[in-house]
Amino acid sequence: MEEEEIQKAVVAYLRKKGFTNTEHALQEEQNRVSFSSNSDHSVSRLENGPVRYSDGYSKLRLWAYSSLDLYKHELLRVLFPVYIHCFMDLVAGGHVHEARIFFHTFREDHESMHLRDLQKLEGILSPLHLEEIELSRSFRQNKFKIKMCEYSYDLLLQYLQKTQSFTMRGVINEHIDFEVSPGQPTLSSGDADFVTIEGRKNDLARQINQKEIHWGLLEDSLEQHLERPKRPLDGGKQGIPVKMVKKDKLVSMVGKNVRSETSAVSVAPRVKPELTLPATLVEVEQAILEDLRSRVQLNNLALPSISFYTFINTCNRLNCSSISQDGSLVAGGFSDSSLKVWDISTIGQLVKTSSLQGEKESAKNENFPATEERRKPYTLFHGHSGPVYSTTFSPFGEFLLSSSSDSTIRLWSTKLNTNLVCYKGHNYPVWDVQFSPVGHYFASSSHDRTARIWSMERIQPLRIMAGHLSDVDCVQWHANCNYIATGSSDKTVRLWDVQSGECVRIFIGHRSMILSLAMSPDGRYMASGDEDGTIMMWDLSSGRCVSPLVGHSSCVWTLAFSCEGTLLASGSADCTVKLWDVTASTRASRMESKSSSSNRLRLLKALPTKSTPVYTLQFSRRNLLFAAGALSKCS
Repeated sequence: MEEEEIQKAVVAYLRKKGFTNTEHALQEEQNRVSFSSNSDHSVSRLENGPVRYSDGYSKLRLWAYSSLDLYKHELLRVLFPVYIHCFMDLVAGGHVHEARIFFHTFREDHESMHLRDLQKLEGILSPLHLEEIELSRSFRQNKFKIKMCEYSYDLLLQYLQKTQSFTMRGVINEHIDFEVSPGQPTLSSGDADFVTIEGRKNDLARQINQKEIHWGLLEDSLEQHLERPKRPLDGGKQGIPVKMVKKDKLVSMVGKNVRSETSAVSVAPRVKPELTLPATLVEVEQAILEDLRSRVQLNNLALPSISFYTFINTCNRLNCSSISQDGSLVAGGFSDSSLKVWDISTIGQLVKTSSLQGEKESAKNENFPATEERRKPYTLFHGHSGPVYSTTFSPFGEFLLSSSSDSTIRLWSTKLNTNLVCYKGHNYPVWDVQFSPVGHYFASSSHDRTARIWSMERIQPLRIMAGHLSDVDCVQWHANCNYIATGSSDKTVRLWDVQSGECVRIFIGHRSMILSLAMSPDGRYMASGDEDGTIMMWDLSSGRCVSPLVGHSSCVWTLAFSCEGTLLASGSADCTVKLWDVTASTRASRMESKSSSSNRLRLLKALPTKSTPVYTLQFSRRNLLFAAGALSKCS
């Protein structure tokens, strides 16, 4: 018998026997079951359709924006992870059209903080793209970690329970981990510090960052020789001139913090070199010691003098530039595979000579006109077969390295003006190359996702560092030459041991590709700049970010520490050079201040260059700052 026939038979039996109350109760139960069944079917149809994502997210968004200002900035952190995963879930379910509508409807809310991520995800047009695009694969395999206070977390739970939003609750439970802290909400500035991605990469970083590293300086260095106190001949202060005593008093009165700031290098621990270092000539040692004696002490009251070299009429063909240690030579790598070197000391003489020759030629036609080569203010090097992406001078300026898209590195002599060696080892374009602080050794980074260590006397690499998940865009040596740091398009920075070739630190926190690196002179800190204009200061010993810095509005192409490590200079595509107070930020981090904004680097000065993006920065041994850039427009 059918179910309806059974129900009718039961009702007829109850009527026949006179069980009226039981009959009414049974009919009410049947009506309630029928209504519940119809409701479940309608809810099921709604929950299984793509509209549930847009409805659920729009309600969550409206609730977050209408919350109290005290908690709003913490609740808004939930929106971006939910937005991204709703979009990817729609694509994975085959609702590509609805996913595109959802993506563009709410895209404007997240463009200010996540523009580059949105540009990459915009190319997802099918479920296959979710696995092919690295960013979407990373989002789906890992979880977002969001920090918020306990009360904000309770508000979110109450909303999800009250609205019965099963779709939003499922997305949040599956893709977000919350780090709940007691007390008041955190400051609204710098939400990038409170929304991170947790996953296998973070677990690997925590495991690797437990390894021991020795961040000190080399034993028996020239700076150490200069810092050794000299005993007076008479055993006291009687032989010190009166002028020197007055000068010491003046220094102690004007800048009492100079000693504490400049002592970072002198108190750094000393370590033994892992590489066989080349011997330094006596004349070179004397020149270095003379520069160290003449060094200007910099701090937040005494900022450096800056010499800015501008390339004109390059018509966007200049890819890179570098400056020698003393600022006398400037090199530029171009898209036509050429390399040009300017001798700053002779440029003025060439201009004067050419003007005198022009006057003589106008007065007398007897003189021979100057040849084309003599009129050139630079030395032209040819050898690469592709665009030159990086150049670097040796510590004393006698050699020059260049890397190119032809996957080679070339060594040039600035004395002989010729190519000496062509190093082959990378399989793809070489983005960056850097000499070690002592010369002789150099490191390179490439599109093949590796970094390599080379010696000038060997044409094959000594070490290959592999581990990055994407291009290795920049490389930098540690002050003691025992480590190198690499920045990658996978948004991480890694520190490598040059002897073993192992990764000893992974730094995670950037939101875009890493373009520049710099090591502090004492070897304890490292600064990294990315494509979004963010700079982060890292403590090498702990692997943690000491001070995030958000000041530039475009790519940070170059970073440089002052010789005593008190200042950090940054150059950007936003046509500015900025100087930051390093000691204030590191001191605040040691005090573990509760305010997150106090741990940020303090901007001392911003120097605009009008329309000249800054390509490179270089502090000389005397603490003069040299910079170079190219005009963005051709005259």
